Amino acid sequence: MADDQRNARIFGVLFVLTFLTSIPAALLFLPLVDDPAGYIAGGGSDTQILLGAFLEFLLIIANVGTAVVLYPIAKRQSETLAIGYVAARIVECMFIAAGIVFVLGVVSLRQDAPGAADLALSLGALKDWTMLFGPGLVVPFGNGLILGFLMYTSGLVPRPLAVLGLIAGPVLLVGNLGVLFGLWEVSGLVALFVAPEFVWELFLGLYAAIWGFRRAAPILSAREG
Repeated sequence: MADDQRNARIFGVLFVLTFLTSIPAALLFLPLVDDPAGYIAGGGSDTQILLGAFLEFLLIIANVGTAVVLYPIAKRQSETLAIGYVAARIVECMFIAAGIVFVLGVVSLRQDAPGAADLALSLGALKDWTMLFGPGLVVPFGNGLILGFLMYTSGLVPRPLAVLGLIAGPVLLVGNLGVLFGLWEVSGLVALFVAPEFVWELFLGLYAAIWGFRRAAPILSAREG
């Protein structure tokens, strides 16, 4: 039980860390993704973008870490879903890593080919696509449906919190599918689709970091017995 609660708190801290890395990184990338051509023409700070890339590298570590520390506990409920969550995190991180490379490609253009505006625009667009397919379309399945179902059926967190995850995943998926197929643009409307997933992940991370997992959860109490 002590090992489980330690892993639960590590899981929570890593989940909170994903917020502390992904949000600042997105803000640091704004000048580049909003205007890649202007950025390479001299209107941006390489240090700012490199810091954002480093934060997203830490995000990858935190993302995979959440799945790794949860796996020994979650597999007692469903080994298939536990492996599925690990796989979803890895796939998500592959898109994030690709996005980092595209961003660094724009930085290289600014240093070596400031006139290559068309290429900069292409790399910026590729960065947007990695965000749509990784955090946008993989996360609804991994952090939403798979993780939400694991938490709901295992009782590791309060049921209402797990239900939020089961709702948030499909909502986020619908929002980003709408963007993919051109039904709406990335705007304030999409933020409404993102909000439930944001709240679910934040509260899950804080709950696990502060309280660990529910000691009454069958997969924990059975192990204790």
